[in-house]
Amino acid sequence: MLRSNSLRFHAAVVFALFGALISAVLSGTLYWTVQDVGRHLMRETLRAELDDSVARHTRDHNFQPLNTVTVKGYVRAPSEPEEIVPHEVHHLQPGWHTVQMEGVNYYVLVADRNDARYFMLYNTERQRAREAFFLSALVVFAVFMIMGSAIGGFWLARRIVSPVTRLAEWVGNAEVGIEHLPPAKLLRNDEVGELARAFERYVQRLSEFIEREKNFAGDVSHELRTPLAVILGSVEVLEQDARLNDKQRERLTRIKRSGLEMVEMMRALLLIARERVVGADEPQCQVELVVREAVDRQRASLRDSAVTLELEVQAAPTLIVERSLLVIAVDNLLRNAAFHTRQGYIRIRLEADRLEVSDTGIGMSPEELARAFDHHFKGKASAGFGVGLSLVKRICERYGWQVQIDSRPGEGTKVTLSFCGAPS
Repeated sequence: MLRSNSLRFHAAVVFALFGALISAVLSGTLYWTVQDVGRHLMRETLRAELDDSVARHTRDHNFQPLNTVTVKGYVRAPSEPEEIVPHEVHHLQPGWHTVQMEGVNYYVLVADRNDARYFMLYNTERQRAREAFFLSALVVFAVFMIMGSAIGGFWLARRIVSPVTRLAEWVGNAEVGIEHLPPAKLLRNDEVGELARAFERYVQRLSEFIEREKNFAGDVSHELRTPLAVILGSVEVLEQDARLNDKQRERLTRIKRSGLEMVEMMRALLLIARERVVGADEPQCQVELVVREAVDRQRASLRDSAVTLELEVQAAPTLIVERSLLVIAVDNLLRNAAFHTRQGYIRIRLEADRLEVSDTGIGMSPEELARAFDHHFKGKASAGFGVGLSLVKRICERYGWQVQIDSRPGEGTKVTLSFCGAPS
């Protein structure tokens, strides 16, 4: 089916309009020419008949002018009554006129010659019939011209656009990589070939960029995993020391937990950096367990504050999602709420299709709310790096979730993480 937004459709419309314009100009010119030629022929015929009638009447005063279906003639001397000439024409002055007699249209030439007035009439009905037939033929010609122009425009546009279509198919199906180059038939010495070569250069640059990003991510991951492994190993060794008191063991536990969280964070960031393959096997995750663990971690950090942490579990949904990514999303929401709340409460509500985090904190202005998910954007009261909510947004986009913030300055904030559309 020809789409109205396709180049072929636009070309067909342009050619059809161009054909209509040419047909209208050509048909109008031809029709005007036919009318002008017909009028000229009628005048020449009447002049010839007038000259012949004058000559005959000069030789023979009893001569009667021509009286046929096409041409009629009348002669009236000044002494003769007007009744010998049809009343439709007897009052006409010398020159050219058009009259209607007995329902028939005539083209009339009136002339004074040799003290007599001559009336020469030409029946225009046949001429008009020929002009009407010619006009009908022109209309049919114009219709076929428009249709032919549209078909020709579509065919020509299809021939011209087909290389671009093939190039678009190649771009849509090609995987990023230097080895995936445009087919040779697209690398012609024309505009399409130049476009294909431009895509080729772009794909090569993109492939090189992705390769650098992969190497960077791998190097960073390796360089961070090594010291983290050393830290976690040292913590395990220290935990075996019986001389440690409870306070020291608590600090070791916090170090170990932070180290494990760092490992999970790196794994999650690497997952986000990679393209998600739809349909690939992903683990199922119990959302309630993740939320409870996040609440426990946040409750420990709020132990000495005037903020109450409330958890309300209405359902226990299970989602197909990397656990580390869900942990990052929930932790960031709770961490933001805790940072901006000095007193009051932070309420977490888990339902079958959503997670709500509301607080009685300082709230957000409309300007801050509009840019809350922008990378590296942070509010005036924030001491972070502006990455948390941006990271949450990227995780939501990865799994088709929706995240919404409702906030007013001084009245607190409510963040809703909706799992609608997510596989479970």
